[in-house]
Amino acid sequence: MIMLTRRRLLASSMALSAAPGFELAAAQSDWPSKPIRFIVPSPPGGGTDTMTRLVANRLAETLKWQFVVDNRPGAGGNLGLESAIKSPPDGYTLVMGESSNLTINPYLYGKLPYDVEKDLQPVVLVAKVPLVLVVGAGTRFDSVSTLVAAAKQKPLTFASSGNGTVGHLVAELWRRQLGVEMVHVPYKGGGPAITDVAGGVVDLHFASVPAALPLIKAGRVRPLAVTSFRRAALLPEVPSLAELGQRDFDNHVIYGVLVTAGTPQAMVTRLNSEIDRVLRTPSVRETLTTLGADRELHGGTPTQFAAFLWHERLKWAKAVKESGAKVD
Repeated sequence: MIMLTRRRLLASSMALSAAPGFELAAAQSDWPSKPIRFIVPSPPGGGTDTMTRLVANRLAETLKWQFVVDNRPGAGGNLGLESAIKSPPDGYTLVMGESSNLTINPYLYGKLPYDVEKDLQPVVLVAKVPLVLVVGAGTRFDSVSTLVAAAKQKPLTFASSGNGTVGHLVAELWRRQLGVEMVHVPYKGGGPAITDVAGGVVDLHFASVPAALPLIKAGRVRPLAVTSFRRAALLPEVPSLAELGQRDFDNHVIYGVLVTAGTPQAMVTRLNSEIDRVLRTPSVRETLTTLGADRELHGGTPTQFAAFLWHERLKWAKAVKESGAKVD
């Protein structure tokens, strides 16, 4: 009887070792055993690329993990996300998503070949970067109140880095809350947009803080307010719109790490833990501040990141619908 039990145990053990689940568990035990592909859905040098390389470099330094940063720009970040979604859910592909491709494009584009909520699994929120409302330094607008007063007299023009971008939709949210009319002037990128604001061609622009900072320091544009609840660390003298009366106005460009849906939970948990630890180190927090990130500490659990994305999608779905923005 004892021999029979041992034989059964041996047979069960052999069957388990041959099962796919056992092989997966064994693979997880030495993960990662090869370089991890980290997809950036934008060109080199931009905010998403910088955030990605910051996280990858710190993980490589502290854990000796190897990364291959893969820039895949195009279609507002959709191509990069699609590449991540089509990758095996084995923990060897990460993607750095941001506001446009994670929370806006599903409502902006007529049809996408994937469902960002179902096909990607959130890992961790990396940063939230507020925008700053700027006007030309030579204009008469020296405060948000004077700008709003002028907008109530006749429609002002506002520049954006493109139709359906965060800057475009933040401006739509702002003007709708105030009940004023404005004319949207889309550009192919934030550089041309803020240049024309500095030159007086367009009245105002909601720009990312890092992009606006050089022109602010050069005295070419005037910052009137930031879009976060708190003042931006890089612009401590500039009030927030919340301070100025729009108490529920809290809008950012967000960055976060995701993996292909179906990636083993053990790997997601490990990635979350390691990236969260990196984000809490003083040197990384200082670097994120120089990149315009909110002073509020980010990181947190995958569940917290998923909940945050859900709330962001609700907000931007409404903004896209009300703005009438569409990309086919």
